[in-house]
Amino acid sequence: MNLTDILAHHAAHFGGEVALEHEGVETTWSQLLEGTRRTAGALRELGVSRGDVVAVLLHNSDRFLEIMHAISHLGAVFMPLNWRLAGPELSYIVQDATARVMISEAEFGPTLDAIRSDLECTYVAVGATVPEGWTGLDEVAAGAQAEHAAAVLEHGDLLRLMYTSGTTSRPKGVMLTYGNLLAKCSAHVVEYRMTHDAVGLACGPLYHVGTLDMTTTNLMYLGARVHVQRRFDAGRVLEAIERQRITHLWLAPAMVRAVVDDPAIGQRDLRSVAMIIDGGEKMPLPLIERVLEAFPNAWFADGYGLTETMSGDTCLDKGRERHKLGSVGRPVLHTEIRVVDEAGQDVPAGERGEIIIRGPKTCVGYWRNEAATAESFRDGWFHSGDLGMLDEDGYLFVLDRLKDVIVSGGENIASSEVERVIYEHPAVREVAVVAGPHERWIEVPVAYVALVEGGELSIDQLREHCRSQLAGFKVPKQFHIVDELPRNPSGKILKRQLREQAQAEPAA
Repeated sequence: MNLTDILAHHAAHFGGEVALEHEGVETTWSQLLEGTRRTAGALRELGVSRGDVVAVLLHNSDRFLEIMHAISHLGAVFMPLNWRLAGPELSYIVQDATARVMISEAEFGPTLDAIRSDLECTYVAVGATVPEGWTGLDEVAAGAQAEHAAAVLEHGDLLRLMYTSGTTSRPKGVMLTYGNLLAKCSAHVVEYRMTHDAVGLACGPLYHVGTLDMTTTNLMYLGARVHVQRRFDAGRVLEAIERQRITHLWLAPAMVRAVVDDPAIGQRDLRSVAMIIDGGEKMPLPLIERVLEAFPNAWFADGYGLTETMSGDTCLDKGRERHKLGSVGRPVLHTEIRVVDEAGQDVPAGERGEIIIRGPKTCVGYWRNEAATAESFRDGWFHSGDLGMLDEDGYLFVLDRLKDVIVSGGENIASSEVERVIYEHPAVREVAVVAGPHERWIEVPVAYVALVEGGELSIDQLREHCRSQLAGFKVPKQFHIVDELPRNPSGKILKRQLREQAQAEPAA
C-alpha cells in the first residue's frame, strides 16, 4: 500500500480530470502524481528515507496534499502540525517525534527560528520566500531526480503521526497506519454516500482529522475533486459552494454557526450541497433548523469521532436530525461501540457509561508512550474517556467527558496542559481550568487561580504569561483570582462546581 498507488490509479484512468483546485489553480490527477514524484525526489535529496518522521507546518494548499503524498511515496511518516501552536508546544512535539525534517512556509519562520536550537532537523521552506538558513523545497526539486518507485508498504506500516491533547499535560502522538486509512475510507464512502462525482471543500485546517479524513482523503480515494481553501472564512465558503457546486464538506460547530450567520447566505445558491458533516458537539435545534433551511438538499450529519480512530465513528442518519436531537448517530461500517460501567460491563440502554470503540480504523497506540497506550487500549477496545448513552435504537448520545478536555471551535484543549503553564508562574499556588460557554467557539478555557501567600499577580500578567507559552486558542478567555479552590473531603478539586460557575458567567 502507498498513497501514490491511489494517485497512479486515478492518473491512469482519468488523468486529465481535476483532482485539486486552490486559489484558482487547478491540478489534474496526472499533474498531482508527477508533482508528488518530483517532491519525493527532493525529499530523498534532503535525506528522508523510509520510516523517518517528517513534520509539516503549513496552511491548507494543494502543496500540503502533494507533500503528504510524497512523504508516503518514500515510506516516511507524515506528521501535520497545528499552526496555531506556540513555539514551546511545537518544540516538544517535534522533539518527541524525533522528526528529521521540518517543512513549513515563511509565515512561520519567526516561530520556528526561535526554537531552532532545540531541534535537530532540517528546515525546508515551501514557496518563493525562503527564510535565511532554510532550504527551498522548489530549488531542491528543480535539481533532483523524480522518485518513480514507490515504497512497498503493508497495512500495519505507519502512515501518519498526529499529536492530540488528552488528559496529560503533554500531547500524545497518535500512530495511524495504512490499514487504518483503508478501513476509514471504505467505511466513510459507504456511510456518507460519496461517489467519484462528488465535489469536496477543504475549508477547515488540514492538520485536523475533520477536514483531512472526513472529506479530503475520502474524496481523493474515490478520485473526486477537492477545492482547498487556505483558511476558513464563512463568506468564501459560501462563495465556493455556489461557484464550484460543492457537494460535501466538514464543518466544526463554530464554523457552522459562522456560515449560517453570514449576511450573504440568503443570496447564495446552496442547492448543490448534499452533505454537511458536523463535529460531534451538541447542536441546538434552532441552529439545525437554520442549517436545513439554508441548505435545502443537504444531509446534516452530526457525528462522533476522535483522532485515535481517524474520526467519524458514528453518523446520524439523514432525516433524523430532529427526531434524534442531541444524538451523534449510530456506528459506521466496520466500527463497534459500547457503553460500559467501571467494571467494563455494558450498561442498559438509557444509562450512562464510558464510550469504548473497536474496529480496524482505530490507531495502534501512542508514539513512544507504552503507559498511555496500555491505559487507553484494553482487551481490544479503545477507551475514549467520554461519557455517553445508547438509546433503545442504538443511537449514541455524548453526555460529558471523563477526561477533562475542552473542545473549542473544534480544537481539543487539555485543561491539564493549560494548568501546567499557569502553575509555572511563581506567584501561583494552585489552578483549575474548566470549560466555559462561548457564543462563537462553543467552549473556551476558564481559569480559576489561587496565589501563594503574599503573591501579587494581575489578570493581564497571567494572560501574557499564558500567551508566551500557549497557542492563542488555549489561553483562557477568563481568569478568576480566588482565595481557595473548592475541594471534596478527600482533597480533590471540585471541577464540576467550577464548571457550573463558569456556565453562569459566559466569556465575551
